[in-house]
Amino acid sequence: MAEDYRKPLSHGRRNFLLTAGSAGIAAAATDGAFAQPAADGRTPPATWDATVDVLVIGSGFAGCAAAAAAAEAGSSVAVLEKMPNAGGNSAINLGDYAAWDSALHLRQKFNLGDDSAAQHAIDVLQAGDGYSDPALVDTLVNGAPSALDWMIQRGGLKLRDVIHRQGLSAYRMHYAPSGRGIDYVEALRRIAAPHGAQLHFEHAVSRLWRRDAAGPVLGVEARTPQGLRQLRARRGVVIATGGFSADVAMRAAFRPILTTAYNTTNHRGATGELIRLAQAIGADALQLEFIEVHPYGDPVTGALDTATSYALQIRRSGAMLVAKNGKRFVNELAPHDFVSRQEVATGAKPTFTIFNQAMLAQQDAERNRVELPKLIEQGRILRAGTLRDLAAQTGIAAAMLEETAQRYAQMLRERKDPEFNRPFAADVALFAEGPWYAIRNWPAVHHTMGGLRIDSTARVIDIWGRPIPRLYAAGEVTGGIHGAARIGGNSSADPVVFGRIAGNRVAAEAAAGVV
Repeated sequence: MAEDYRKPLSHGRRNFLLTAGSAGIAAAATDGAFAQPAADGRTPPATWDATVDVLVIGSGFAGCAAAAAAAEAGSSVAVLEKMPNAGGNSAINLGDYAAWDSALHLRQKFNLGDDSAAQHAIDVLQAGDGYSDPALVDTLVNGAPSALDWMIQRGGLKLRDVIHRQGLSAYRMHYAPSGRGIDYVEALRRIAAPHGAQLHFEHAVSRLWRRDAAGPVLGVEARTPQGLRQLRARRGVVIATGGFSADVAMRAAFRPILTTAYNTTNHRGATGELIRLAQAIGADALQLEFIEVHPYGDPVTGALDTATSYALQIRRSGAMLVAKNGKRFVNELAPHDFVSRQEVATGAKPTFTIFNQAMLAQQDAERNRVELPKLIEQGRILRAGTLRDLAAQTGIAAAMLEETAQRYAQMLRERKDPEFNRPFAADVALFAEGPWYAIRNWPAVHHTMGGLRIDSTARVIDIWGRPIPRLYAAGEVTGGIHGAARIGGNSSADPVVFGRIAGNRVAAEAAAGVV
């Protein structure tokens, strides 16, 4: 059983916000260099409630990676998490990680063809539709294997003994054994903990302190269970707070269509305020309108669960998407955002992924044995001997479902889709016999591709194109990597790669003196 990830990153040490005297921690430090008042008239504090080398804001993949790297490099590190538990969206993601290689060499082990950093980069750039920064993409794809190895070798990460394509041009999708990103969070925590990094819950940052438009970031103001606290960072601050999918007003400001009619896959704390706080001290932001909507969320909760993973993978084996009227309405392999819009356009919630036993047999046998019965018992996947019985369970128009399935079966035999021009792989399963299965789907806002502008060393860039001294950012809070659309597995690799870079870079900063 995995350790309780809600524990502090480091055990047995005093809370740095409550006490002074811990190694590398200084309370009531002062900084008298401020001369320029903030826009609202407030200035950085003359005294600080606590001081640490590195402040990391957020405890998902990016935050934990930054904390682990900075702590390994010898810095005292405090991770500030506004929620009452750790991990954010990272803890609940599907546990997939895109890397063109690793020390496990799973692609080579199963003789699944070639891949390279160059091919991974081509995929990212093509998916991004020309909006991805090639330098950031190069950093991502070249860093993904070593970051994965770091978690395996230093953090004790275990991976499933499989590797999939899942919409990629090559086999590079690695999977956590639990099917959740918490396995990566735990691995990173295990790297950080022995070096004294500490995690503090319910610490919501409400301000970034900076002396003026040319000066460094000094620290943060945070609302804590002990009240408002002023926290100083000797070496710097890393923003790793994720995206803003859970903030309806913020996402609708950039894409007005994304109202409350859409669920979100994100946890409730994904509200994007650190983007605004960084902008308030001069940070640039880009591509905030690029927001991914996932078509396979749970219609009730919006969550991405194991049934979502089935829907994603089994579409490659030939599964079809139908509306409640029993008709197909889209090319099942179209980009997520397009599929999602077509789902909403059906006018009836939910839609359904329909597949049969032959398609199911092409999935991982152990997963079918262990996970499928649970999903059927929970009602997330419905099973029936005939299409008419499946229609009765789902509320789909039975006669039209049978007619659609018959027409679709012919398309699979002929490898040709005259309705939506869907391509079919050579090994696609046929659609002739049951048992039949259905998964309920509905679109949910999933990933915000835009965010703070950074460079390849994770430094936050200001509106004049200059790095803001001592301010770094990593993960979904940043923009420019994925461009218009993100491809699978990169939302795990990106924050770990750039979080690790940010942690190493901030730890290398010369410690600011105490006045």
